[in-house]
Amino acid sequence: MQPRRLTAAALATLVLTGTAALAHPALAAGPNTPTATITERAAAQTVPFTQASARLAADGSYTLSWSSPAANVQVTAHTKPDATDPGTPLGSAAGTGTLTVPAGTLAADRRWYFELTPDTGGAYVVAERSLGIASAKNFRDAGGYRTGDGRWVKYGIVYRSNKLSSLTAAEQQRIVDQGITRDIDLRNYFERKDEPDKVPAGVTYQVADVVSLAHGVSFHDPALMTLAQAIAAGLFSGSSDLGQSIGYPFMVNFVGADHAFKDLLTAVNSNAGATVYHCSAGKDRTGWGTAVLLTLLGVPRATVEADFLASNDYTGNPDAVELSWLRAAFDEVDHIYGSFDAYLHKGLGLDDATIQSLRNRLLTP
Repeated sequence: MQPRRLTAAALATLVLTGTAALAHPALAAGPNTPTATITERAAAQTVPFTQASARLAADGSYTLSWSSPAANVQVTAHTKPDATDPGTPLGSAAGTGTLTVPAGTLAADRRWYFELTPDTGGAYVVAERSLGIASAKNFRDAGGYRTGDGRWVKYGIVYRSNKLSSLTAAEQQRIVDQGITRDIDLRNYFERKDEPDKVPAGVTYQVADVVSLAHGVSFHDPALMTLAQAIAAGLFSGSSDLGQSIGYPFMVNFVGADHAFKDLLTAVNSNAGATVYHCSAGKDRTGWGTAVLLTLLGVPRATVEADFLASNDYTGNPDAVELSWLRAAFDEVDHIYGSFDAYLHKGLGLDDATIQSLRNRLLTP
């Protein structure tokens, strides 16, 4: 579908009610890890786990839990997501079980990855999703979710966050320790100017402005129509913020946003190290970008929605995001393109090779 130019009046309405809503800041706090639905095919995968998670408690202890058809699972702690370092043996438990790592067992000044090795099938590595960065509390790993075909999104490769303008020297070092080598900023010009990122040396900074006008002011569908439909849908759903109800569909309809999200995904694919991407609050532009990435990888919609809603926990604000906003963006995808796959190809302009490369890199076998 060819983009259509927006009238000046419609653009003014969009800027006042739509794009402005994409820059609202939020507070931040603690994590939630949803578990995806299990399919019959999952049991036949190299990685036999059907559920696996790691939780860091306030006292510094970890609680690990998992489910698998194995009889026994050995647990080893590592400081690298690929578990290539020697590791610290922690013990074992049943194929479906839990293991508690007492506070003080592992150094508190680093992030730990836990390799779960079953007596049959391949190992899987889990981690606490939050990096515990006080100045960017919505900084979390986008990995650890199960796909519809039984694979897992790997930890330690892609991170999502809120703004990175207040990072301390110690927090910057924590980012370096995760192997992060690229920082993708989804914010607009004024946000970047007022609160520039503080990135450590060796981390490449890249702008992927979701509301940039560098590619013109054009839309896939008439903007006034999208505006009217978004307002109506927001009122019907009881949205607490009509600006957000409007902003989410426009992240799909606005051609400039296509370029930003394409740049995000291609950067994740091509970057040799780990990547972090963020907006101001880490919940709206970052929320949609994460929903696109996880859906591309085959993560079920219910899990994608749970990850989106987890911003309410991380920010400490139960009203930070509403599910109707995310669903409005997916509805816009269906309206304009008919399918998510068509959105990836025709909207974002991704080719099959890039999509497959992302899956190969980010998913377990």
